[in-house]
Amino acid sequence: MEYVLQDYLRVGLDLVFVGFNPSLRSAEVGYYYAGRGNQFWPFLYEAGLTDRLLEPREDATILDYNIGLTDIVKGRATRGIGDLTDSDYVSGFELLREKMRRYRPRVICFNGKSGYAKVMGGKRDYGLQDELLEGAKLFLAPSTSGALPMPRVEKLRYYRELKSLIDE
Repeated sequence: MEYVLQDYLRVGLDLVFVGFNPSLRSAEVGYYYAGRGNQFWPFLYEAGLTDRLLEPREDATILDYNIGLTDIVKGRATRGIGDLTDSDYVSGFELLREKMRRYRPRVICFNGKSGYAKVMGGKRDYGLQDELLEGAKLFLAPSTSGALPMPRVEKLRYYRELKSLIDE
């Protein structure tokens, strides 16, 4: 069965968050980052990227903050990124590049390291990356999934760093 979350994109966004694919929960309810343990929405608020704590059901309002949302693999919800194939990433990344060429955000932030490595290659540190993607700065943030065994305060630090980058 296919599950596609709507892209929230438009020309000239300050920031676009790129997930890897919808979780089963997000696909079920139709909203980004809807998993019970996902800290995406609290991190955006606590980092100052939004002025209030948004709930997953309000995901479309992210555009009010000049922020967009999309995924690399749009059509397949899974328990985790380990269930995705190399061909999922290859075809999804080509579509992502086309979208970024069209919409031209200032910064693209990948939410999580594993999928980022699949499409950009190699091991990377979190934070601002050296290369650009379709003219946009690239930022790698820790996954907001509760499954990542990184202390919450450490994850949040990168989202605050991202906010500083947007404010430059």
